[in-house]
Amino acid sequence: MPVFADGRIPVSVVADQAELAASLAARPGAALLAEQPPPSLPLGVVALAELGAEPSAHPAACACCAGRPPMAQALDRLFLARVKGQTKWFDRVVALLPDEPARQALASALRDDAVTASRYRPEA
Repeated sequence: MPVFADGRIPVSVVADQAELAASLAARPGAALLAEQPPPSLPLGVVALAELGAEPSAHPAACACCAGRPPMAQALDRLFLARVKGQTKWFDRVVALLPDEPARQALASALRDDAVTASRYRPEA
C-alpha cells in the first residue's frame, strides 16, 4: 500500500482575535499572516508576515516576484525567513483574515500559484 506524506506547511484561517487566540492556545509555535497585524504579537506566534508589506529588494522584474499576488509574496517572505533562520521554526501558518476577499485571495494563492502551492496547503 502506498504511503503519502505531505510535507507542505498547513495554513488555517481565522476571522478575529478570539479565534486566533484559541488556535494559538491549542497549538503554539505558528507563523501569523495578517492584513493588519495586532499591535503586539500574540503568545504562540513565532513569525509574522503582513500583507502589503514592502518586499525585499530584488532587481527590476525579478522572476520570483513579478506578477505574483500579494498573498503569495507574503507567504514567500514567511517561508524564506524560516529557511534562512531569520525567524524561529514554525510548522503551520495561521492567517488572520477577517474579510471574504482576503480569504478568497489566500485560497487562490494556495491553489493557483505554483510556488505557494509547492510550499503550503490548506489545513484540513
